[in-house]
Parts: sequence; C-alpha cells; structure tokens
Amino acid sequence: MKKKTVIYQVIPRWFGNANTNCVINGTIEENGCGKLNDFSPTVLKHLRDMGVTHVWYTGILRHATQTDFTQYGIPSQHPDVVKGKAGSPYAVTDYYDVHPALATEPFQRMAEWEQLIQRTHQAGMKVIMDFVPNHVARQYCSVAKPDGVKDLGSEDDENMHFSTKNNFYYCWGQPLNLNLIVQNQTYQESPAKATGNDQFSATPTSHDWYETVKLNYGIDYCDAGGRSEHFSPIPDTWSKMTDILLFWAQKGVDGFRCDMAEMVPVPFWQWAIDKVKFAHPDILFIGEVYNPSLYRQFVDAGYDYLYDKVGMYDCIRDVICGNRNASDISHQWQQTDDIKDHMLYFLENHDEQRIASDFFAGNAERGVPGMIVSTMLMKNPVMVYAGQEFGEPGMQQEGYSGRDGHTTIFDYWHVDSVYRGYFDRRRLKKEEKALCALYKRILNIANDERAVREGDTFDLMYVNPHLAHRQFAFLRKAGTEVILVVTNFADYEATVDLRIPAHAFQFLGLPERPFVATDLLSGETLEGELKADGLVRLTLPANGGLVLKLKL
Repeated sequence: MKKKTVIYQVIPRWFGNANTNCVINGTIEENGCGKLNDFSPTVLKHLRDMGVTHVWYTGILRHATQTDFTQYGIPSQHPDVVKGKAGSPYAVTDYYDVHPALATEPFQRMAEWEQLIQRTHQAGMKVIMDFVPNHVARQYCSVAKPDGVKDLGSEDDENMHFSTKNNFYYCWGQPLNLNLIVQNQTYQESPAKATGNDQFSATPTSHDWYETVKLNYGIDYCDAGGRSEHFSPIPDTWSKMTDILLFWAQKGVDGFRCDMAEMVPVPFWQWAIDKVKFAHPDILFIGEVYNPSLYRQFVDAGYDYLYDKVGMYDCIRDVICGNRNASDISHQWQQTDDIKDHMLYFLENHDEQRIASDFFAGNAERGVPGMIVSTMLMKNPVMVYAGQEFGEPGMQQEGYSGRDGHTTIFDYWHVDSVYRGYFDRRRLKKEEKALCALYKRILNIANDERAVREGDTFDLMYVNPHLAHRQFAFLRKAGTEVILVVTNFADYEATVDLRIPAHAFQFLGLPERPFVATDLLSGETLEGELKADGLVRLTLPANGGLVLKLKL
C-alpha cells in the first residue's frame, strides 16, 4: 500500500525536558535538557498512532555550545561565536559526532543515537536527520571522524581567498572583527573565514550568521567577473561532504533534511545524491529551498521533496490571517503542478512562528482548515512541528531567542504543552486534547483513505467564486472512492452552496446520482445528489471543514 509521507519535526533538546522551572538564558544545570532516551517505545507509538511516518530529529549533529564538555574529550567553544547558552543546531562542530547534551551517558552518545534509530524503526517509522552542507561552526573540529578522514580546513592554504583545494574562504590576512556584535571581543581568528550567509567580509554584523563559516564547493564569489564556478577537478569539499552523508546512511538514517540547500551548487547535489542513492536507493533528500525558480533544478538533481515555503506556506498563512483570499491556494498548487509530488507542505517548523502565537493567528484552531488543506489537497508529504498538535504558542522569552513566536533552538528550555502531551497526558487541557485528536484524525485520514493517499485532485474553486474569500473546496478520487473536502477559514459557521461542474464528472468519472456521505472528521452523515453543474448545500464549522466520503 502506498503511504502518505507525514513528517514530525522534533527538537530532542526540549522535547523530553522535565524541568518546569527554567530561567531566562539558563545553563544546562539550571534548565535541564531533553535526551534521546526520552523517545521511548511508548512515546514513539503515540507518534505512529497520530499518523506519523517519518520523525525528523533536529539537532543531532554535535554543534557549538557554551556548555563545557571537555571532560568527554570535546573541545570547548568560545562564547563570542556561539548563539545562546545551548547554541544553534546549525553551527556544526563535528559532522561525525552526536551532540553530547542529548545523551544520558555522553561517552555513549553515538550508541544512544543508534538505539533511537532502531527504536524508531521498530515503531514503524523512519528517521530523518539534518545535513548542514553550507556552513559549519567557527571552531569546527572533528574528534569522532573515522580513521583516515582529514578534517575540514586542515590542509587549507589560508593565504588564498579561494582555492578548489580549500574547504573554507579566507579574508586575506584580516582578523575576524566582531565589534559590531560583541563587546570586548576576546575570540581570535586570523585570517578571518567568510561567514556562512555568503558574507565575505572580516566584519560580520549581528544580522549575519556570524557564528558560522561558509564551505567552499568550488564557487569563487569574489572573482573579477563577480562569480565563477570551478567544478573540474572535483573540489575537495564535494568528496568530504558526500562521505559524511554515506557515514550516516550506513547508520540506518532514512533521509536527510538539507539545510539551506540552495546555497550549495546544484552540480554538487547531482554528484553526491547519485552516489548516496546508488548505495542506499530508498534514502530521502529533503531540501530547504526558498527560490521557486530553482525548484526544478533540485528535483532534477535527485531531491525527493522541497520546502514549499514561498508558495503554499506563505499563501495559507495569509489566508488564515485574512490577508489573502482562500482561492489563491489554487494559484499556488498550479505553480508547481508539474512537480507537485515533490513539494513538502507545512504550517510550522523551527524557522516559522507558531500558529497560536501573537505574531501569526493568535489561536491554534484558526490553523485547522490550513492543516486540512495541507494534508489532503495532494499526494505530496506534509510536516507537523512538535507542539503544533497541542496549539503551542511559542510566546515565552527563553534567552537568546526572545519573545518572538518561535520555540527556541538556541536555549535550554522546557516546552510545557509538549511535555504534558507525551509524558503527563492527564495534565493536558481540554482544548489541547481536542486539537490533538483532530490532528490525529486529519493525519490518519491521509493514510487510511485511498482517495487522499493516492487519488486525483479536482479543484472546485474556479466554479465557486462566491467562496473565494474564506472557503476552499476540492475533490479527491481513487478507483470508486470519492472524497469531497470543503474548508472554512472564517471564525463563524458558514452555510454554502457548492457547485460541482460537469468537467469534474468527466475528469473523475463521477456518476450523477444521489449520495450518502460521512464526514470523516465528525462522523456525521448527510444525504444529497450529485448532478453536473448542480449545487450541494453544506454547513461548515468555524475554523474547520468537512471531509465527506461519498457512497454513490
């Protein structure tokens, strides 16, 4: 049976952290830290029962932190180039190592990660981990690399701004100047390495990814002509990074979420993905790509899925907030219709604000119609961010991450809704239980119903302009199974007359006859008649929808 891919993103650092007395900008001793072992068979079963097929464990690779782990043979990092007490998961200090804060026994951190991979597989799900290919932490130093592996930058000629033999870019003998960011800089780096967000100056600003350095894949960004590519012979970084992918694939990882994939040249991806998939044919590559004009290049290079952020996410967010008509959703899927199975839909992740935050919708229920559409519109995958299913607002001020509608990736913290949801469910609030149950129904419909899992889609908006502002409707059909989905983004109940055009009957092979339908969300039934260009009257709940399975 084909599966609808449902990805659950979770940050182990806070997922199972039981400390409810966190202090702003607290240390690991003050605030505690979640562990890989928090993902017990019971917790993983909860995820699988919710409809999850893939778990994306975020922040597994050892990354820069202000916490001292030198007793475990791990070099310390200078606080001038670490964001937050815990540090960013995207400032990697060792591509071959597991972050020690996540281990119950830090010396056994690799074994604990391998055991979690095994437990996830035993629970019937697959494992996604981050691959951060564009940049590394300023003080990158691998202590866990296999024998024979040469460290990034260890053989660089620091007197050259650019060389295909170098892994980093250098600022011609200029020392790193952090005076725009920190007071009384004590961290020394000379010559300065180029900063991860393509900042080739020795003086980054606080808006830059100043804690990271850019990796060199054979592009000279400061050539006399502006930019030039040097891919033959194969740059040294290509081989090193491909070996890292193969290392984790051999550990049993089922896929990689590739951070800022578009900042790495497409020819590298074509070269590397081909090698990894030759050895591991079923492995997934998920790309964080924000430029829609590049989507097809990355699909052609071997990517399985790409973030649909600039298109579908931005659109549905605007619809939820009342800033765009619901009918604009049609325009978004049409823009990627030729690669629709490769687009990853989502409403939350670690980079985006929480639906329930004051900066987004202010109420988790307002995200429900968007979740129905994201999950059921097409056959492509959908992603849920831990806490989204409980309406986590992300409105605490944790430390480096201020009160910004995000759940921190820089600080040690406790996320109460998530902790209660998976470790103390008796303390869940009534509205949290109801929202979680609704998410579970939505996600399980996606895999239980063949019409949603693998059926054709027919968008009904072009013949229903009267619904354009706050409602969105479409049909899904596979074989003899037909599902009608009608969502309501309004804060009020709406009764609508939905037109089903004659072309839908021709395209999907629908018969004209009376029907009995069951709403898969509520269990209620209704009767009506399917007739070409006829109307079906429906009453839609506020901030919700109907998923009607038709018996013809």
